[in-house]
Amino acid sequence: MVVKEPDVVVKETEGELVQLVRKRSSRRAFLFKLGAGLNVVAASLMGIPVIGFVLSSFRSKGGSESWIGLGALDSFPVGQTRLATYRNPFTRPWDGPTADIPCWVRRIEGEKFQVFAINCTHLGCPVRWFQESHAFYEDGSHASGPPPRGLYEYQYKVEQGQLLVRGGILPTLSEPL
Repeated sequence: MVVKEPDVVVKETEGELVQLVRKRSSRRAFLFKLGAGLNVVAASLMGIPVIGFVLSSFRSKGGSESWIGLGALDSFPVGQTRLATYRNPFTRPWDGPTADIPCWVRRIEGEKFQVFAINCTHLGCPVRWFQESHAFYEDGSHASGPPPRGLYEYQYKVEQGQLLVRGGILPTLSEPL
């Protein structure tokens, strides 16, 4: 007597049952394996950035600032505040014009300057510098309005008749300059 089932053939000979298993995969088994394989691929593609994010906290952050030239001292008259722009030294090719960072340069006297970040300390909007500004005084300190403090000041130095600013980061309330 031979009993047939989809994947199993059972034969009875001389009182013993012998079970023979066929090695045939069904469409259901194939689709299950395909689905499991696609899930592994999807989990890997989603997991790699997550692992990179978690491990990035262990990497050192050194080298995010550098000294950048703003121009000759003669281009900044005494007693005036001028807009200057420098190129962020840590850019990517797709940054385009957003890598050009403006700042306000105020020459107090001789080689004494104040270099302000252009961002307001309230919401980070650009600050327009004009004589009748009511939010900040000439020295960058808070005058009135919603900003919680004065403008952020960059470190600067003068070398060989050039004004250099320490740039590469944008100041925030949690990480001021």
